[in-house]
Amino acid sequence: MNWLLLFEQTLNGFQLGTLLFLLAAGLTLIFGIMDLVNLAHGSLFMMGAFFCASLADWTGSFLFGALLAVPAAIALGIVVELVALRTLYDRNHLDQVLATFGLILFFNEAVRIVWGSAGRAIPLPALLKTHVQILGIPYPTYRIMTISIGLLVALGLYVLIARTRLGMLIRAGATNREMVGALGVDIRLLYTLVFGLGAGLAGLAGLLTATVQTAEIGMGEHILIPSFVVIVIGGIGSIRGSFVAAIIVGLIDTLGRSYIPDLLKLFFSELVASTAAPALSSMMIYLIMAIVLVLRPQGLFPAHAG
Repeated sequence: MNWLLLFEQTLNGFQLGTLLFLLAAGLTLIFGIMDLVNLAHGSLFMMGAFFCASLADWTGSFLFGALLAVPAAIALGIVVELVALRTLYDRNHLDQVLATFGLILFFNEAVRIVWGSAGRAIPLPALLKTHVQILGIPYPTYRIMTISIGLLVALGLYVLIARTRLGMLIRAGATNREMVGALGVDIRLLYTLVFGLGAGLAGLAGLLTATVQTAEIGMGEHILIPSFVVIVIGGIGSIRGSFVAAIIVGLIDTLGRSYIPDLLKLFFSELVASTAAPALSSMMIYLIMAIVLVLRPQGLFPAHAG
């Protein structure tokens, strides 16, 4: 086995895991506290990428574009919550699914009108196009940046959730939101703040993803399902669970795509192996989710545990 390749793919899996965490953290807070099934979370992911692409062009700097795109995503999330989602909290999940699916269509068409159908690339500064030597492996600097940002955000969310009054309210709301409201907390304001935070995290994940891909219509829809898998494995409403599950999913997905084809070639023809490997790789994360649901239906770290 090529151990250097294994190490490199492990880093790639960790990078994918941090991106999934950024998207899943906001999703699990929204679902865990507000009991809102928000299919449009991927659209906020997409909007963060397009905001960054336009703001980077406008300012001439990727850094300024990214710093401005996150507040823009937060503001958009707050507007969406106030205008479209506030009336859905007392409705059943089917109504929420239909309404937020409508928001997906709305945002896709809005992007097509404003930015056009073609994708938008986010120009990276020269510094982020370099490589860093890690154990003799040249590893892209922007991937190191993505991992670092994910870890910093995870640490910041831990401090927010575990050490602040707002975090106390968020944890209490994830456990028993009726009691939080009965104690005099403005539950509507809490919902708005949580949704804005989730939108900002989704926008951050979107702009980081668009640095290696292009910002394109519907880009958030492909990563939304793995994000739901993450929150189911980790435990709905749990930031710690989202982080651990995202890393697990990222590693399994990346290592599976790298090594399952070679493993199948030991038993089947190259044609069969190359055809079956992508499907088996994609199935791995759902298999893990099924095992977790059987053994621990509440997830690895239930919301009351943090």
